[in-house]
Amino acid sequence: MPESPLVAEHLAVTRRFFLQLGAAGLAAWQLSPLAAQADDLAGKAALAEAVAGLEYLTLREKFQLVERGEPLPYTHPIEKLREVGLTQETWQLEVVSDPDAKAQIEAPLSKELGTALNWQALMKLAETRAVRYLKVMTCNNIDTPLGMGLWEGVPLRDVIWLTKPTGDIRRVYYYGYHNDAPKQIFRSSLPIGRVLEDPPGEYPVLLCYKLNGEFLDGKRGGPVRMLVPDAYGFKSVKWLIRVVLTNAPFANDTYAAGNNDIDSWMKTSSRIIARPAKVSAGESVPVTGLAHVGISGLSKVQYCLFPQEPAWPADDPWFTKADWKDAQLLPPPERWAGDLPDGKLPEGTIGIDAATGRPKSWPLRYSIAHWATLLTGIAPGKYTLRCRSIDANGIAQPLPRPFAKSGGNAIHELPLTVEET
Repeated sequence: MPESPLVAEHLAVTRRFFLQLGAAGLAAWQLSPLAAQADDLAGKAALAEAVAGLEYLTLREKFQLVERGEPLPYTHPIEKLREVGLTQETWQLEVVSDPDAKAQIEAPLSKELGTALNWQALMKLAETRAVRYLKVMTCNNIDTPLGMGLWEGVPLRDVIWLTKPTGDIRRVYYYGYHNDAPKQIFRSSLPIGRVLEDPPGEYPVLLCYKLNGEFLDGKRGGPVRMLVPDAYGFKSVKWLIRVVLTNAPFANDTYAAGNNDIDSWMKTSSRIIARPAKVSAGESVPVTGLAHVGISGLSKVQYCLFPQEPAWPADDPWFTKADWKDAQLLPPPERWAGDLPDGKLPEGTIGIDAATGRPKSWPLRYSIAHWATLLTGIAPGKYTLRCRSIDANGIAQPLPRPFAKSGGNAIHELPLTVEET
């Protein structure tokens, strides 16, 4: 049985780090659960499942899903999919004015008028306007990634301009197909300014049709989905069929009904992924983890180890007085894995140097980064191991936005026991 590329990449990344630390690091690596599981095929399979969220690019079939609809739209028979426009040959996108808060547009893209954007017209735009970038897909109420991919599409603004807008537009409402059932409608919205203009260094909002170099299948939201790079997954509505330009000043997002902050952009945060739960005194403790890089970037990851007793003071809920130490951010990979040929990113990927194929800066926003450290000289006892990110503004997690329902970024903690020898 061939070794999983995901297993090989993760083991290589973490092993290189501990090898750099010399004999102590190598010895700790041998004690690591990662190394122990790598000695047999069953262990490798278990490791592949355990670190599925850690790969730099997630295989399309391994992306975790947060889904809506009964039945799920992509499960319809092919005849129904053709009928409702969820195949490439029948897909059409309407871009129209809101009848209740009219936007001024001169050339709506409408099925009734026979002017809706079809697949062939989208692919024609893609010949000159296609954009691709890396993005980790996350849910605002789940603190682990659903997967990271290389996404490709045409900027939504290029299609909006086809409608010849002239004014009275404040927001863009957009809708995915959900069985023509009002209670199942999944919709989201953005300010028109975010769609038409990218701040310096920002990625555009896309009408997305590819993941990891292949056209989207129905399970991933195809033929076309929205892709909002700086936002949590609920903004990237699947099975896109309708865009409404509106002069309304308010959002209409489905997620708002669950008391979610629908304008909270992706946060920077970190998690511990692997560490021995129990070691003997004198043993070094290898720790590896994952960071999500949000809109404010990432400058470092830190960790602290503190006895479980006495309890941490209640007046310091964000552990600002803890003895935080810097972990090591690991470099970008030589191979990005996923479904890409040879694991290489294609030319033209935003943020990637065309000559070297390497990131122009690291970590990339809206991506993931691995980190690692080696704990040594720990006295026997019961401890709590914590980690946090420091963003590019120097602000420590969970700040600047520690609130629930606006993206999971609570400080992650795991127990660690050091036993007498």
